[in-house]
Amino acid sequence: MNLIKKLRERTSAPIKEVKAALIDCNWDLEAAQKELRKRGIVLASKKSSRTAAEGLLALAQNDTKAAVIELNCETDFVARNEIFQYLALSLAKLALSAESSGQVTSVGLESLEELKINIDHPKLNGETTVEDAIKQVAAMMGENVKFGRGYTMSMSNHGVMSTYLHTCPQPGLGRIAGILSLEVEDKNANLEAVQSVGSQLAMHVVAAKPLVLTKELVSDDVVQNEREILKSQAESSGRPQAAIEKMVEGRLRKYFEEVVFMEQKFIVNDTINVKTVLSELSKEVGSPVKIGNFLRMEVGEGLQRAEASEPLAQAA
Repeated sequence: MNLIKKLRERTSAPIKEVKAALIDCNWDLEAAQKELRKRGIVLASKKSSRTAAEGLLALAQNDTKAAVIELNCETDFVARNEIFQYLALSLAKLALSAESSGQVTSVGLESLEELKINIDHPKLNGETTVEDAIKQVAAMMGENVKFGRGYTMSMSNHGVMSTYLHTCPQPGLGRIAGILSLEVEDKNANLEAVQSVGSQLAMHVVAAKPLVLTKELVSDDVVQNEREILKSQAESSGRPQAAIEKMVEGRLRKYFEEVVFMEQKFIVNDTINVKTVLSELSKEVGSPVKIGNFLRMEVGEGLQRAEASEPLAQAA
């Protein structure tokens, strides 16, 4: 019983599997642990076809770069497990250390395959590959665990990198992430006010879900399609043509306020839009401030759940 307890503590494997491994290895603890790892990898590969649409986002950052990755599992129960959370944070730190080719770079599992991950956890010790680390955790959890996706964002100019995590079980983890870079033209400008507004704007990204930075970045096809839909809706009112045109233009402005970052009402003060926030910040700092890039991620986006889909967690 003492050996079973020790092996359970080391591996978190089911008691039935622990006992079977010890018996097969003549009660040699080290050999049984190695055997469980072998079996665990096999078990993990069998589970890899199961839907994994739950999980967590993990965020790591320094002064000039931020990395966010999504680690998926099948249930929220596993997402709350400290080993799963430890792995997610470790992967985010690894993504942060990886080379990036642009200001915003996609991070896939293949881009981390060549990198070794050094796990310093009582139940996950030593240097290993990212793939093997994920398989070990999958075996411990008894669920399909997989690397979903990831991104890095780098600063190209003087400024600040701002981040916000929603539904945060511990620092660096959450279900929705907002990241943006604020660039300041004057390299000698005080960044304290910029950092404060940057944190609010990162929270805004999570809550308001902007799709593009400026109106100019909305494609002509999208604008034309939206205009036709709004015109058709307005014509059903039976109003004169001049009134219909005004209705369409008014509703189009409303559309831009919903999807364009700079046109959105600021969530902290909805009497002004984001464009005005940056204008006032520029005056306070004494130098032009602009948004370099922004990114919003949410757990499970685009993933089909095995059972009836529940609404994704939304920002408060």
